[in-house]
Amino acid sequence: MNDKKIEDELKKIWDEVPISHSDSEKEASWEEFQSKAFSPKKPKFKVWRYAAAAAVLIFTLIGTGIYFTKGPIEQNIMVASTVIENTTSKIKTVFLPDSSKVELSPNSKLTYANNFTTNRKIEIDGEGYFKVQKDKKHPFQVFCKETTTTVLGTSFTVKGNTENGVSVSLFEGSVEMSVKNQDKKWILVPGETFTYANNTAAVTEFERFTDFENEKLTVLSDYIKTNYGYKMTFPQEYINQRITVRINKKEDLKIIIQLISEMYNLNFEINEELKVITFQ
Repeated sequence: MNDKKIEDELKKIWDEVPISHSDSEKEASWEEFQSKAFSPKKPKFKVWRYAAAAAVLIFTLIGTGIYFTKGPIEQNIMVASTVIENTTSKIKTVFLPDSSKVELSPNSKLTYANNFTTNRKIEIDGEGYFKVQKDKKHPFQVFCKETTTTVLGTSFTVKGNTENGVSVSLFEGSVEMSVKNQDKKWILVPGETFTYANNTAAVTEFERFTDFENEKLTVLSDYIKTNYGYKMTFPQEYINQRITVRINKKEDLKIIIQLISEMYNLNFEINEELKVITFQ
């Protein structure tokens, strides 16, 4: 899709009077925009081409440790393994052998087998934020207490602690849940949370999107600051501009920035040291 066609479509949307839309209409609109504006064939920004090619999935895991049953899983990880610890007070970026990326929180530790590219099972003590490379032949598995999360695609969170058991919330794609010594499997769809505590499993729904309905750009800026830690600045004439958009709560910040850039025909710069995004 060429730049002129994108510009014409965005202008048409901009000139329309904002109206309330159903959740399904918003989601469909967002997916259509992404398929057009962020097509892998579009070379406008190199970073987006790389992101499309990477085909990553993202999740956060928080807990005091991973539960491994006696048997092959434990042996595969503990024999000839690599251990990475973060003893600093800042987040440590770790690249795994399969090119997956982990942002390891302070006082946290990763353990994985030296043959990790073919044995993608990982143990974590503490907290980590993962961007995992897709590999259909070698699925990524997370073992937390008595549960196993087998990654089938895209993004989710995993949280485990002693008091509340384990919870897995799916934002995109699909995951399969299983529990030690149980034959039953649970396939989650986006917007569902699997919980296991006190020997009881349950699946509930949660809201995975944040909606901005004819809101000022300053409201979106506050959201980015709170959830991503970056400050956004705009030219003075854009301060009172309004936006209607639906954002996945786990959306990549760079995709949101690119969306804003396309909608308002603005360039942007990112200062990683100061954590400031400047539109101009």
